[in-house]
Amino acid sequence: MSAAANSRMSGHADNRTSAAAAAAATGDRLLDAERRQVAQVCKDLSRSGLVVGTAGNVSIRVGDLVVISPSGVDYESMSAADVGVHDLQGAAVDAALEPSSELALHLAVYHNFAHTAVVHTHGPASTALSTLVETVPSSHYYTALFGGPVRVAPYATFGTDLLAENVVTALRERAAALMGNHGAVLVGGDITKVMKLVPYLEYVCDVQLRAMASGQPVRVLDDEEIAEVGRRLSGYGQSATAGATAGAVQQDES
Repeated sequence: MSAAANSRMSGHADNRTSAAAAAAATGDRLLDAERRQVAQVCKDLSRSGLVVGTAGNVSIRVGDLVVISPSGVDYESMSAADVGVHDLQGAAVDAALEPSSELALHLAVYHNFAHTAVVHTHGPASTALSTLVETVPSSHYYTALFGGPVRVAPYATFGTDLLAENVVTALRERAAALMGNHGAVLVGGDITKVMKLVPYLEYVCDVQLRAMASGQPVRVLDDEEIAEVGRRLSGYGQSATAGATAGAVQQDES
């Protein structure tokens, strides 16, 4: 290993030590807010039926650190203390448990894109569709939410570098990808916004499955229309007024 490489590795180790030591000195858990977010998102995914058992995983990047859900922990019993912090090389900075088996996938996303949040689901519709198509066509205009037709990454064994590479390729200029015979992954700059996209992806996949089941040709929107919808949706939405009726549902278009 070169002197420069040794210096970089030493620098990473120093940064890890400094971050953990600073948190310990104040009595605070390192990146506690983000760890709580990851634990809560895992619970939300489980309760919504978008993961089964301990499948799926969630991470948030903060600078050179990655907060990621642990491997094989029941979501309902998971707490912030179970969620670990690792560096961008995968080394543990502050982690009581082993990280998700898909750590390589999350790190690959962070190495290749500016995203700071990754959510991996095993939703029934998205997983089923991943066994049938190579790309989810623009059969619904919500496809625009993901930057265009959602690609399906070729199957590779979970936890492998090959799977991570396949997913990174499928995510180019997209906010989501399906993972062949596996599930789906969504990415973005904020975990809350990424989670808001999760049900839309599952809906788009469910619509496509139902349309295909009819046996009739499925009408698909062209790229120009998807681009126009994307422009319209980019500035869409507003906050409810203080006097709004409790439980009112905001429509997607009006």
